[in-house]
Amino acid sequence: MSEQGGGDLPEPKIEQLMAKLRMLQQEKRQLEEEVRDAQSVHDNLQKELADLQTEANELEGIHKDKKDASSKLQLQCEDSEQDLNKQLKQNKTNEQLLERYRCEIEEVKLKHRKLRLRFENQLLQLIEQHKQLDYAFNPKRLPDELKKAEDIKHQLSSADHHTSTRLMSGAQKTAQRQMSTY
Repeated sequence: MSEQGGGDLPEPKIEQLMAKLRMLQQEKRQLEEEVRDAQSVHDNLQKELADLQTEANELEGIHKDKKDASSKLQLQCEDSEQDLNKQLKQNKTNEQLLERYRCEIEEVKLKHRKLRLRFENQLLQLIEQHKQLDYAFNPKRLPDELKKAEDIKHQLSSADHHTSTRLMSGAQKTAQRQMSTY
């Protein structure tokens, strides 16, 4: 190669150029290797990013589902608390009614007990009267009672006769005395 217009640049030697070319080719291969490595890292990072985005989307879906389930459970819990409060109020009302009915039942039992005792007393009196009447009017005792009545009638007749006799004799004596005093 020749010198051209103006500079004193020595012409490079072919060997130097070849060495330089080999060095550049080697650097090119190293750069291509680095680019491939960088591209591989980039691809891996892109894949990892896509996987993370998919996982993030799945987790957002799970979070949304759990949030919805939590809201539903919260509403159910509030409904259950309201139902529980209604049940407690109803139970309290029922207990008050039950206590009132128990008191009424006790009052009725007491009233029936008093009526039963009164009835039992009346029944005992009636039984006693029946016994007395049975004793007095028992057909087995009728002959004895008739005999007693006859005896009493006889005694009364005798006593009446005896009293009449005494009265008459007393009256005669009194009449005689009165006559003798005149």
